[in-house]
Amino acid sequence: MPDAADLARLLRIHGRVQGVWYRASAQAEAARLGLRGWVRNRLDGTVEALVIGPTTRVDAFIGWAHEGPPKAQVTRIDVSEVEAEACDAFEQRPTA
Repeated sequence: MPDAADLARLLRIHGRVQGVWYRASAQAEAARLGLRGWVRNRLDGTVEALVIGPTTRVDAFIGWAHEGPPKAQVTRIDVSEVEAEACDAFEQRPTA
């Protein structure tokens, strides 16, 4: 169950973000920050992530997402406010 103080943001990450370990790196960064949610590739070549947690930690993840792992080339991130899903951890999901 989401904590009332937590917020959720849906990120759509554009650029060279598939085939560069973006999802695994995002999962590691989210775990480091103590966030919940998921990350997955999209068929259109973007990466999508749902990030749930305290504002400062979500903001830190979004800052990291603009760089991503070393081989990524992020050109832009679309961030949307969404309702938090019930998530116990941060996981990689199948391509959608």
